[in-house]
Amino acid sequence: MAGPLDGVRVLDMTSNFMGPYASLLLADMGADVVKVEPPEGDTTRGVGPCRSQGMGAIFLHLNRNKRSLVLDLKHADGAATLRRMLRHADVLIYSLRPQAMARLGLDYDTVAAINPRLVYCGAFGFGQNGPYAQHPAYDDLIQAGVGLPVAQARGAGEPTYVATAVADRVVGMALSNAVSMALYRREKTGRGQAVEVPMFETFAHFVMGDHLYGRSFEPPIGDWGYARMLAPERRPFATRDGHIGVQVYTDRHWQRFFAQIGRPALMDDPRYATIHARTQNIGTLYALLAEVFAARGSDEWLALLQAADIPAIRMNTPATLLDDPHMQAVGFFGTQQHPSEGRLRTIGIAQRWSEDAPEIRLPAPLLGQDTREVLGAYGFAPAEVQALVAAGAARARDPAPTQPSSATASGAAPRRSTATTTRRPA
Repeated sequence: MAGPLDGVRVLDMTSNFMGPYASLLLADMGADVVKVEPPEGDTTRGVGPCRSQGMGAIFLHLNRNKRSLVLDLKHADGAATLRRMLRHADVLIYSLRPQAMARLGLDYDTVAAINPRLVYCGAFGFGQNGPYAQHPAYDDLIQAGVGLPVAQARGAGEPTYVATAVADRVVGMALSNAVSMALYRREKTGRGQAVEVPMFETFAHFVMGDHLYGRSFEPPIGDWGYARMLAPERRPFATRDGHIGVQVYTDRHWQRFFAQIGRPALMDDPRYATIHARTQNIGTLYALLAEVFAARGSDEWLALLQAADIPAIRMNTPATLLDDPHMQAVGFFGTQQHPSEGRLRTIGIAQRWSEDAPEIRLPAPLLGQDTREVLGAYGFAPAEVQALVAAGAARARDPAPTQPSSATASGAAPRRSTATTTRRPA
């Protein structure tokens, strides 16, 4: 199956984490995503362990189902090539600041004149009508800017970043949603539009939905911060032989839990009788839970809690998650024979679709692997492509010989996409 976005052509001018994560989500849904890379390649090609230069672990997971086109946009012919390609594209996503796009002749007014149906979507650090508009932005900076490390400090003791690129990935999801919604709008109106997805504001929305809290009211009726989430005691509970995650939350959960530990009268304690009261006394309540859970082993607790329909799970590490019985049963992690990198572990596509099911079609590309193929699909004659390569405006690399694949992630082996490469410009 081709996926729900089959036939949608995306030119992806993003790098690092945020934009490539957005285009990954679009590519997994079947869009033909062309990764427009500078001659040196996306910076994440060098991040993490690798078997060959430019194919680091982070890049491999962020860039499957995409094709790599190398254009030197600082070269006049390289920028002109991209503008010509825009005639036949559905979406352009970029993470450069708008001023840089304008210098390349890729500002929205110019692009809309080329293709008024184009969805033109930018994700960059800050909204352009504020004083930070020109500032660069990365995940750590945005986490700091919205105050997330200070919230983390309530439990960790000092400001600390979340141990994943949470701002990049949250904003990347917002970017992919914006593209999909703009495409839907185009289906109704026939017109494209420009959409901006600023990191700072988007991630602030994500964080402050929890932590504006008492300052949601004017005048404030309390301080910022969702008390339960900020409680220092809010962490996986240590058992006699490991750790488990437990979410005792509703009144019914607490009634069953207090009964399980032989202290049903606690439900009548005014500190714990309602969700509001429990939130105000969450520290003492979590301290009680920590003491109780330490008395038995993880298996015993999981059996008791599941029997009482109280949400609980064994704590994994990123390594043990690979062997988690649920993940194995749903086939979330699979393997794939990459043409140049050998056998790789893949991360599956979480959604299940009754029709047009998405799949892993292509492994992450070598730098410039698809330059000739992509330019040909966008209407460039072989002689034109060769002239661009000779002038240094484009760079091409022949793909490594395809090896037999044994991919099992999402139940699909990687394959070369045919739906997009055979479609010629109108």
